[in-house]
Amino acid sequence: MLIVVSPAKKLDFEIPAPTKKFTQLSEINKSKVLIKELRKCDAKKISSLMKLSDKLTELNMKRYKDFKTPFSLKNAKQAMFAFKGDTYVGLDPETMKAKDIEFAQKHLRILSGLYGLVSPLDLVQPYRLEMGTKFPIGKNKNLYDFWKETITDNINTLLKKEKTLINLASKEYFQAIDLKKLDAEIITPAFKEKKGNEFKMVGFYAKKARGMMSRFIIDNRIKNTKDLHKFDTDGYKFNKKLSSDNSPVFTRG
Repeated sequence: MLIVVSPAKKLDFEIPAPTKKFTQLSEINKSKVLIKELRKCDAKKISSLMKLSDKLTELNMKRYKDFKTPFSLKNAKQAMFAFKGDTYVGLDPETMKAKDIEFAQKHLRILSGLYGLVSPLDLVQPYRLEMGTKFPIGKNKNLYDFWKETITDNINTLLKKEKTLINLASKEYFQAIDLKKLDAEIITPAFKEKKGNEFKMVGFYAKKARGMMSRFIIDNRIKNTKDLHKFDTDGYKFNKKLSSDNSPVFTRG
């Protein structure tokens, strides 16, 4: 079972990760190509591309300028501990034991606009480059074109052992995978809140729940997709009525 999640805009590179173990990105040369192109952009272009304020534009232009390899624990941080958005609040990696981190390293991957397919312990440097950014690179009209073949090939290599892909990423990031070329069963859990007489997806809660589901799989070493139905963190329960085989729905409220 392989899990894919999205990265986060919110980052923390101040507090060291609770482990000294790390790995290196498999596609760092492609990242260097992107950084080279990003450095060519002026503030107006970066602001327009990413819809950033002047302050955030300045911050990210500095990040592109400061990008330097090789990555080490002195200038980078393990990805799973660097991202701090809602999904990672739910994942709560800082409380993982060594064996949990080891399991996550084998079964969890993060989709990134700058780094491609990222393992939890891969070192990353701070950045902002969402997968949906309409940023042409060479013959590629956007980041999806730039990354899709590479990400898909890397996932297929991992799926030779796993055979099941658990999609806990956002739609924006999951589109970076060529599903037609995947040789695996794809399971996409959904998380909904009770609003009146209906259950609806609420972005903030859904993002956090994707992290909690990822943690549930890691903590319980889930191998059988049917065991996903046992997920009951933070009040969620499997809703058989709203579910289908490849899209189990979990509701609360």
